[in-house]
Amino acid sequence: MDKQIEFENYKIRQPEIWAGNIDDRELTERIRDSEFARKQNDTGKDYCYFLDKKYYTSNTENGEYSCMAYTLNEPANLERASVSDIVVEENEVYNIHRISVLRDGVLIDKIPDTKIKVLDSENQSSGGILSSNKKINITIKDLRLYDVLILEDSRLKSFTERDFLRKEFSKYVWVSPDNYWAYGNYKFTFINDREEKIAFKKTFFRDENGVVLQPEINYLNKGEKFVFEKQNYINPVDASREIFPYIDFATDNSWKDLSNYISSIYNEIFNTASLKDFAPNLIEKLDEISDLDEKIQFAVEYVQNNIYYIFNADEMNGHKPQEPAITYENKQGDCKAKSVLLKAILDYIGVESSIVLVNFHTDFYIKYYLPSLLTFNHAIVKINYKNEEFFVDATVRDEFGLLGNRGFTYFMHYLEVKPDQELKIRKPHKYPYYCIDEKVDFNVQNTIGKIVLTTTYKGNRANAMRRYFKNTNKREVIDSWNNFLFYSLNYSNDRSGTDVRNIFKDASIDIISDDKKLNEFKIQYKSTVENPYYTDPKNDRFLMYFDRNVVKASARDFMHEDLPFWHNFDSEKYEINLYTDQKIDTQEKYTIQESNINNPYFDFISRKKITKNGATINIEFNPLVNLEIPQNDFEKFKTDHHTIADSNFGLGIDIIEPGLMNMLKFSFKKRFK
Repeated sequence: MDKQIEFENYKIRQPEIWAGNIDDRELTERIRDSEFARKQNDTGKDYCYFLDKKYYTSNTENGEYSCMAYTLNEPANLERASVSDIVVEENEVYNIHRISVLRDGVLIDKIPDTKIKVLDSENQSSGGILSSNKKINITIKDLRLYDVLILEDSRLKSFTERDFLRKEFSKYVWVSPDNYWAYGNYKFTFINDREEKIAFKKTFFRDENGVVLQPEINYLNKGEKFVFEKQNYINPVDASREIFPYIDFATDNSWKDLSNYISSIYNEIFNTASLKDFAPNLIEKLDEISDLDEKIQFAVEYVQNNIYYIFNADEMNGHKPQEPAITYENKQGDCKAKSVLLKAILDYIGVESSIVLVNFHTDFYIKYYLPSLLTFNHAIVKINYKNEEFFVDATVRDEFGLLGNRGFTYFMHYLEVKPDQELKIRKPHKYPYYCIDEKVDFNVQNTIGKIVLTTTYKGNRANAMRRYFKNTNKREVIDSWNNFLFYSLNYSNDRSGTDVRNIFKDASIDIISDDKKLNEFKIQYKSTVENPYYTDPKNDRFLMYFDRNVVKASARDFMHEDLPFWHNFDSEKYEINLYTDQKIDTQEKYTIQESNINNPYFDFISRKKITKNGATINIEFNPLVNLEIPQNDFEKFKTDHHTIADSNFGLGIDIIEPGLMNMLKFSFKKRFK
């Protein structure tokens, strides 16, 4: 290709030397039908004749190259190929080397039919996110069904001073391809042109029997390559039950080396100035608070709510934080800046704290990854107080409570920004309070039922409900509770299709209290039901209340060979009272059924009190959370959740209809049951 067209964010040009070069003759020779190709086409799927991917890394730049040829036999695939978007970072250039089609055996250059626009990446420039990323929109005219599309392109990221971490360290994760595609030839090459040695680790690869192989770790010196190549290849992974095999490439380091490197950078920032030097007004407010618990609450909420969270995508590529004086003065900063300012305030009031690096999105994989600072994408604060560890995300807004009452952030792995640290695993957690504490009173007289729900939320639940009530229309909130009760009282089975507003008359919901120190949010729902009993097809009447939120469907339905179940359920407590002016069956099996489950990962207790006119059930659910359930414990864990679902998540009472014949009918039914 002779065309050389250059713009700031993209170029039409020849590939880099490290990417190699393929001429038209070689290209067309590689696009040949085979028995494997015909078999894939017969299934109705599109087919990739070849895919050649390369990743190049040096101390000055990273590059990714791809050359591929695939069929456009499916209209949806043709549509996707006709218009595509490429997002490039600051100082990253997208290079187009070839856009062609093979049509009826003739190779046609489609670059003259290609329209390219450079747009701001609007998805990443709102809500506190600042980004100089650009979106390159590519439209290819006159692509036709049954064309073979050939795309050859690359992207090159040159490092600036802001990318000091990328200059020093490399990290890249190759993930095996989507198993929709069949490849005549699939090839991936990693090229190390750095001065430092690169380690690479193959994880979740399987043998011919589908058994996961032990991870392999090997090394690449400067100038060396790793090649993964397959012929007639379909990724055999079971996408719904297995993790896609991947290879992690990272500059060879230990966690201790990395913690020493990063802690020196943070110490430099901490030593720039003390809180006394730049925040006298804040110190004055802190000094007015005598109670240390309240000082901590003030410090956390000040940084969370008064310092605007700015996620600067370009600066987040490095780990050098903004000085706390600048963050305080400008009232804005990213996660590192906000965390450093919070630590500076905690240092002033004499509370031990540290910065920790996390990645909530890839938390499960961190234990498998090679040590790398580029694994982490977020900074939070760890507080040691009263012999306990608390983790505070300084970027969150509208959270309240003294330290022990604040919302709980779920994650397992972190690197503490201190010298000589290893990767740490956070301890499992047991809530010292009930996240949901609810009392249900449903009393029926004659044909009128009065229902009252009084609910206290704590921790994450309180924060979430506080936001929900603040941001949601009152009528919508009431409808939400009405819909919940429509199913809980089993009305969905005897009056399906009825407008819930016609069932729950005069429904109201009110905030009873909001304690921002205890982080308790209490509400009360009330309504009248004119036809309160559920009636089955035999015209037998029942009073029921089953809260399906108590049943953890995710635990009962979970099936995966590689991923352990992540346990993050809330602690819950319920008191459900159902009373009527009718006689009830006090010996019915499910009415009197109780449960007591003592699983290593949760306790579940339901206790009942039965009278001639009603019943009460008390339910308590106390989980051990923030951990992965080991595979060998999961079957028992799952079975115990099935036990909860077997009528132990609520209460039902059977009405004995008045009259001699009904009493005889009931007695006869009990005798022969």
